Amino acid sequence: MAASAQSPPATTRCRVCGGSVERFLDLGRQPLSDVFRSPQDDTEEFFYRLHVGQCGSCSMVQLMEEVPRERMFHADYPYFSSGSSVMREHFAGTARGFLETELTGDDPLIVEIGSNDGVMLSTVRDAGVRHVGFEPSGSVAAVARGAGIRVREEFFEATTAEALRLEEGPADVIFAANTFCHIPYIDSVLKGVDALLGPDGVFVFEDPYFGDIVSRTSFDQIYDEHFFLFSATSVRAMVARHGLELVDVRRLPVHGGEVRYTIARAGARPVSDAVTALIAEEEERGLHSPETLRAFAGSVASVRNGLIALLERIVAEGGTVDAYGATAKSATVVNYAGLGPGLIRRVYDSTPAKQGMLTPGAHIPVVPPAALREDPPGHLLLFAWNHAEEIMEKERWFREQGGRWVLYVPEPHTV
Repeated sequence: MAASAQSPPATTRCRVCGGSVERFLDLGRQPLSDVFRSPQDDTEEFFYRLHVGQCGSCSMVQLMEEVPRERMFHADYPYFSSGSSVMREHFAGTARGFLETELTGDDPLIVEIGSNDGVMLSTVRDAGVRHVGFEPSGSVAAVARGAGIRVREEFFEATTAEALRLEEGPADVIFAANTFCHIPYIDSVLKGVDALLGPDGVFVFEDPYFGDIVSRTSFDQIYDEHFFLFSATSVRAMVARHGLELVDVRRLPVHGGEVRYTIARAGARPVSDAVTALIAEEEERGLHSPETLRAFAGSVASVRNGLIALLERIVAEGGTVDAYGATAKSATVVNYAGLGPGLIRRVYDSTPAKQGMLTPGAHIPVVPPAALREDPPGHLLLFAWNHAEEIMEKERWFREQGGRWVLYVPEPHTV
């Protein structure tokens, strides 16, 4: 059933502390970002309202309408973490870091929340270290299981974490990458962390950083799966409610700007200077102030309008526009800006499950990257801008034969 066309309330209750959340950005009616449709599918498409608010009590930025998790993470989930060579190396390095620091004791255990196709745990497996991945999406869980990785095909929450503790004992590391921000029922997850984590263990997660989203106007990082937009300030307040403490932060260049947060039991480890510095930076720039949030919303509208104008000009002058990367975040851009087959002929994507399908909401055809050489456009709109260097090098011939890339972060421009 489609979402109601009525305007959603301007305030709601915080999923972290129960405080009042006030809306500052409305990205309109949106489809599920990772549900691609067959051209023959004429069933009604699910839509929801993508609007964002901030809690006045704990400063947590969050979506104001929750999409049921079963609609997003299921047997046909099409995202595979191993698809990017940059991310493969990133996760291999992450695993090596844990093996050198946290997983050095007697029969250590690492648990990953949202282990996807096992890209991180494969390095742990090769080292012979005990591990368990929680992955509710059957398609990617099957790939990991086929590679010899221990996977539980279920959601991580208080009950499942407690069950694992009884079976395996305490975890030395609980890790989540681009997953923790997906989970609206955060209270149950943190209770699960508390139940499973060893006395000196760490919970480490990395997700898109709200500070980077604001500074780069990368509003496409906001979509149904990204329920929370974290900052050091809001994470510190959130984990403290569960007897946990933010003890370290590290800025990461992946996915357009992320932060890796390290959480320990309160008082178990010293708090690093990096935590103090990042929170001070957020305070100095007024990251959570109403003025900053209003300015960000204005910048988002400006980017949308500029991108529409740029694409319309290209087409009006007789040019052609295709897009590259049928990413989850592209659903936000396409549907917020009202882009469709009239402006964008097709989207090239390397994921077999997406090829031959139509993009969510706008219904732009998705084709394999090999089709790019058959009928190249004059311009390519890069939705997967966070992999720009990797993709542009792979398709270097496109620019060499006169093609231009269109990017919209931090503002619409061509290269």
